[in-house]
Amino acid sequence: MDKQAKHKIKSQKLKEKVDSHVAQAQTERGVVLIITGNGKGKSTAGFGTVARCVGHGYQAAVVQFIKGTWDCGERTLLEQHDVPFAVMGTGFTWETQDRESDIAAAEKVWREAKLFLADPQYHLVLLDELTYMLGYDYLNKEEVIEVINNRPKNQSVVITGRGAIKALKDIADTVSEIKDIKHAFKAGIKARKGVDW
Repeated sequence: MDKQAKHKIKSQKLKEKVDSHVAQAQTERGVVLIITGNGKGKSTAGFGTVARCVGHGYQAAVVQFIKGTWDCGERTLLEQHDVPFAVMGTGFTWETQDRESDIAAAEKVWREAKLFLADPQYHLVLLDELTYMLGYDYLNKEEVIEVINNRPKNQSVVITGRGAIKALKDIADTVSEIKDIKHAFKAGIKARKGVDW
């Protein structure tokens, strides 16, 4: 048997397997996606999902925990497409070094997040860097889980950040982990506007 014939048989088997999975996936509802791990690209993937959502004509909202003290290319672009942002705006916790202030800022932006998570007009809500808020005990874990679980049926949620806690992973439909293999910053290369931020 030649290579083309073998390829065709292999491809046909793969197609049948994929088609079978597609046929079985009949539930229509929003999903919870978690993008976690120590590698670069978690927020980038989250914002890519927001761009995809908006590109299809749906409405999305973004909540930024941790980051937000500097120029954000994603925010600049997406606000032009009527994507609302709630931004904690305190920067990294190791910069503020003030736990009480960080908790207050997290709670304030969480109140805004809850409004997005209760509003059925939003097809997608990105909770960027939420994992840190739960890992540091800045927000009440049980409340966060309850609000996400009680969101509108067709609303999807993307959660990013390192160290996603088990309770978050348990309610997720999809969990992806980005692994750190190599990073330019460790080689002394500065973060680049338009690439890293």
